[in-house]
Amino acid sequence: MKTDRPFPRFTVTPKAEAAILRGHPWVYDAEVLSVEGAPENGKLVDIVSKKGRYLGTGFLSEQSKIRVRLISRNANDRFDEAFWQRKLRWAWDYRKSVMEEADLDCCRVIFGEADAFPGLTVDKFHDLLSVQVLSVGMEGIKDMLLPALVDILREDGHAIRGVFERNDVALRDKEGLPQYKGWFPLPGEETPDSPVVEITENGIKYLVDVENGQKTGFFLDQKYNRRAVGRLAKGKTVLDCFTHTGSFALNAAMGGAKHVTAVDVSESAVEMARANAECNGLSDVVDCVAANVFDLLPQLEKEPPKYDFIILDPPAFTKSRKTVANAITGYKEINYRAMKLLPRGGYLATCSCSHFATEEKFVAMLHDAARDAGVQLRQIEARQQSCDHPILWGVEETNYLKFYLFQVV
Repeated sequence: MKTDRPFPRFTVTPKAEAAILRGHPWVYDAEVLSVEGAPENGKLVDIVSKKGRYLGTGFLSEQSKIRVRLISRNANDRFDEAFWQRKLRWAWDYRKSVMEEADLDCCRVIFGEADAFPGLTVDKFHDLLSVQVLSVGMEGIKDMLLPALVDILREDGHAIRGVFERNDVALRDKEGLPQYKGWFPLPGEETPDSPVVEITENGIKYLVDVENGQKTGFFLDQKYNRRAVGRLAKGKTVLDCFTHTGSFALNAAMGGAKHVTAVDVSESAVEMARANAECNGLSDVVDCVAANVFDLLPQLEKEPPKYDFIILDPPAFTKSRKTVANAITGYKEINYRAMKLLPRGGYLATCSCSHFATEEKFVAMLHDAARDAGVQLRQIEARQQSCDHPILWGVEETNYLKFYLFQVV
């Protein structure tokens, strides 16, 4: 290892060393054995093994259990503005390579650790960028990163009119960062007049409120799964559970469904779904209902069968390992009920967006639900999140979305 590097050195445990060599970018506080130099919160430090082997360089977070987040494992890197611009271009070039041109109108441009920008999320909604900064390291360089990213997108023909920060997230507390939301000031430019933007995904128009919508404003990770549902929905009567703002329902309707009932417990979400249906000329096909899915499905069992395609896209039932068992119980309940409701030959789309509910656990739950419902599942497709949310092998947290299409036989 070089001896003239300017960064403080953190010596870590063999366990941390092994994780880094497998590709994981995090060093936990309990894995730090010793510190040399004068590290500063939010600044870069080198990580070395007990034998002094260079393992990587990352941002220090003194208040988080994730003490260091690596950004490079190359001892020759120089972390200047050119380094970061190069990484931004790599991230954008990746999206251009793996997505169709039309899909770049709304996509995830930066996906945290999967793009080696730990704690940074950037979603592009037509001409607005919606940003979450969840690590103190990214907070320290965002004034350089965000204008540079806007320049890259504009050079590529995308007219970005503003950047909105959705930093109203509890995770920032663990980094010692304040929560807030508001416009990021681009140098020399006026503040945009509205945080609402119209996007087009899979040929369907949506109004997205980047200030008040969930997460960054709209869930982009199901883009191609929604398209798969649309292809399967032709001529079918569809029940879309946990519809949120109606995206699966609208894809089903656009795909030629005979009728779609879109259900969500949130009145405001249902109103937005209804508005989106009207905007796309689908109001005659899509019926939006405010109801609790856990109450609705048992109630529908008492009525004559009317759905031959059911979609289950629930919110994350668990955000920690401690509540996985309860989450699996919830997933089983809705899947069991849906399987009971569907006729032989009917279709089921089901998913989980929690990485704690692993694929192994989710699949085992589906087997149990099918056995208890007395049905057999014929798998059509097993899918994951869209490719603008890349899965980085060695970093299990980036692999979170499980999506299955079945026929009940």
